[in-house]
Amino acid sequence: MFKNVIVKNPGNSFVNGLTTSDLGKPILEKLFEQHAQYVEALKKCGVEVTQLAADEAFPDSTFVEDTAVLTSEFAIISNPGAEARNREIEAMEPAIQQFYDKIYYIKAPGTLDGGDVLQAEKKFYVGISDRTNEEGARQFKEIVEKVGYEATIIPLKEFFHLKTGIAYVGENRMVLAGEFVDHPAFASYDKIIIPKEDEYSANCIQVNDYVIIPAGYPETNRKLIELGYQTIELNMSEFRKHDGGLSCLSLRF
Repeated sequence: MFKNVIVKNPGNSFVNGLTTSDLGKPILEKLFEQHAQYVEALKKCGVEVTQLAADEAFPDSTFVEDTAVLTSEFAIISNPGAEARNREIEAMEPAIQQFYDKIYYIKAPGTLDGGDVLQAEKKFYVGISDRTNEEGARQFKEIVEKVGYEATIIPLKEFFHLKTGIAYVGENRMVLAGEFVDHPAFASYDKIIIPKEDEYSANCIQVNDYVIIPAGYPETNRKLIELGYQTIELNMSEFRKHDGGLSCLSLRF
């Protein structure tokens, strides 16, 4: 069960953030409304939300997931791979220190984005991407194995971040899309397979008794409901314009 969540408000500078999409310029009014709805959904899931103020100096800093990996026992401060985002960790560290005594760090030349790390119980999966390099993944694996967890490193072929195409929703179930559907690392899980046209919805998050999914994917919603999950659908259109998904916007622990 998650007890706490850290989020960070988006700022006006969000429109100047990094993106690989061609979905147009984010509409700030809608963006702020969608973030407020996201925070309310988290509260509905029964967690205490720590909501940090926007930081106009870092347009992408609302995507707090990339700055750290938080567990029930320890925190790992990442070393984000995009130069424009790397110093986001400086503002996040004090917020994380309020909750943790045991904190580890990914150090240069290793880079790691939290969006490339998926936890499934006592196992971690770490993607090597444009933002997470082999050295960062190696450091992460070494840290978690020392404290009794397993870690599997997975070089990405298609997705921007590991969690772009995968989510763990408990009960040994993985939501999988694209290159992960037949990946041997996930063969032992019960699979909820997302087709190509609904790929964006693979980035969903289980928060206690609910699974939060992006709105507009009725088949994904149906599959989850049929398995007994309660779902919350949220419009993510403005965050998607800058490669953002549901997991990107919070640190859940």
